[in-house]
Amino acid sequence: MIKPELEFVYEATGQLEPPIAIGTTHDGARRIIPICPGGSVVGPLIRGHLLGNAADWQLTRPDGVTVADAVYALETDDGVVIQIRNRGLRHGPPEVMARLIAGEEVDPAQYYFRTVPEFIAPIGRYDWLNRSVFVCAGARYPLAIKLWVWRVT
Repeated sequence: MIKPELEFVYEATGQLEPPIAIGTTHDGARRIIPICPGGSVVGPLIRGHLLGNAADWQLTRPDGVTVADAVYALETDDGVVIQIRNRGLRHGPPEVMARLIAGEEVDPAQYYFRTVPEFIAPIGRYDWLNRSVFVCAGARYPLAIKLWVWRVT
């Protein structure tokens, strides 16, 4: 048996605009969360900032689970642009999720927020991002987000 290990890649912090409600659809409530440019990406393997024109297209299912599907890009400190698609789940006790949706600050230990980022990096220094699986833990704040990303080794 081979047990995967985790290698810390970076912490990302981003600012968000207020949600844009799409409304209730046949599969749940949909909304768009615009991601502001300028957020930081800091880690032992990569450093840079988030670019603009990005968003998280969220679906909150009837069972209360929010499905995140964010597409954004980062620019490394050495000028390389890397595309990211980050999909995952956020859920917790109904009272905790209600506080989060209402814009209150909630301790991230009170809810589950995990994603699987997929990177598209140009051939070169960051090509290793194209060759691994990554997992992410997140924290949602009223108009901000924090993500911690690990490479599965």
